[in-house]
Amino acid sequence: MASWQEFEHQAPELAQVTRALMDKHKHKVLATLRKDGSPRVSGTETQFKDGELWLGSMPGAVKALDLRRDPRMAAHTTSADPDEADPSGWEGDAKLAGRAVEITDEALLTSLGMPGGGAHLFRVELSEVVWTRVEGDELVIDVWHEGVGARQVRRK
Repeated sequence: MASWQEFEHQAPELAQVTRALMDKHKHKVLATLRKDGSPRVSGTETQFKDGELWLGSMPGAVKALDLRRDPRMAAHTTSADPDEADPSGWEGDAKLAGRAVEITDEALLTSLGMPGGGAHLFRVELSEVVWTRVEGDELVIDVWHEGVGARQVRRK
């Protein structure tokens, strides 16, 4: 798995667009796995700091309990609806997948503004990042996979 900083180094253009899309909207959709293996989606907020992508959770939230049990996760940015008359004007959306590693070090929690109180903090380690958009009459998908690199797929 790669840190955000490692991903930025491997795919700088895709990282720049992905971060801009993630920063544009406060809320993202987080997918986790329930105890029985079925998916759960929850709202979440993320932040970038010190070359890492972080997500937090209120004390005892089910998404945090899911991630403690099974750290596999995916996140999806929210985006404005495309203009049906000009779909190429849509900025697209970003998705990422990997695992969330819980941080319990008090000094690190304090440095990230989360001292005490039982809140959960997770560092996201990436395995995949995807940016999807429309250009002309094509769906354009830029995708990065850890260990493989970035590539682009176009579909009509």
